Amino acid sequence: MTSSRPYLVRSLNEWILDNDCTPYIVVDAGVQGVQVPTEHVANGQIVLNISPGAVRGLVIGNGALEFSARFGGVPMQVFIPLQAVMAIYAKENGEGMVFGSEPGSPDPDGGADADAPTGRRSEERPSGRPTLKVVK
Repeated sequence: MTSSRPYLVRSLNEWILDNDCTPYIVVDAGVQGVQVPTEHVANGQIVLNISPGAVRGLVIGNGALEFSARFGGVPMQVFIPLQAVMAIYAKENGEGMVFGSEPGSPDPDGGADADAPTGRRSEERPSGRPTLKVVK
């Protein structure tokens, strides 16, 4: 079966917007193919506002999420393979979803510490990520 992540990201984005909230995504900036403003990456991650007022031309495809936005007044085309999306949540209340690895998908940590894009396994990531609630 294909990955469920693109479908979940699209539907959660719509749900967050329908509830007049602001969708934010947490991205693993170390995944191959991620194109984000590196000056805003902290601890190997970046949090991005993907609301219609913050981005232009948002496309959430089956393989990647892309849009154009301004960072510090400088326009940039952002490209994020969906396996790099770690979470999507509403800024106002933290409602959303954190994604784990899916069967059959590439291991974003490379399978071993030496091969990991960020040089560490996911369970060793520093705290400081946004606090999220599980949506049931």
